[in-house]
Amino acid sequence: MKMSTTMIVSNVVLFQIGWFACVLSAAAHQPWLGILVTTAVVVTHVLRAPMPTAELELVLLSLGLGLVFDSLLVWQGWLQYSSGIVFPNVAPYWIVALWGLFATLLNISLRWMRGRWVLAIVFGAVGGPAAYYGGLRLGALEFGNMPAGLLALAIGWAVLTPLLLALSSHFDGYAGLLEKQTS
Repeated sequence: MKMSTTMIVSNVVLFQIGWFACVLSAAAHQPWLGILVTTAVVVTHVLRAPMPTAELELVLLSLGLGLVFDSLLVWQGWLQYSSGIVFPNVAPYWIVALWGLFATLLNISLRWMRGRWVLAIVFGAVGGPAAYYGGLRLGALEFGNMPAGLLALAIGWAVLTPLLLALSSHFDGYAGLLEKQTS
């Protein structure tokens, strides 16, 4: 079972558009602009799914996990944000939205990583901190304590990436599409 190349490429491109929109608009202290773009990407992704309810549930689970994880990093003072903050010591809404955006990758472009747990752990441990470091370089966040923050991100993403991939196999709104392609 395999997704079409066009679908995988468009999934990655739309993710990148949403990521840059959120990060750059947060850096410009207008995070709502990025939320508009990210919401459009996520809604389009969910509505295109043969089983949109399952895909929406995965997005909501990812949002919840992201809210808790990133809020712990903020609460510890390891990450600091200057825009999109609704409550003190809680992750800003734009970074939480990125977790929902990340969920759009799980059943399409990252599907191949399911069951490859060591690879998923390494991918999370490297990719998670790299994305936040990119956000730092673009001016969307700061590290209160960079070594502790990067370590916490590496550990957290090393755990959460395989967890989200496992959840994606239970909340797979694109499984029906694969069945249509193989029949």
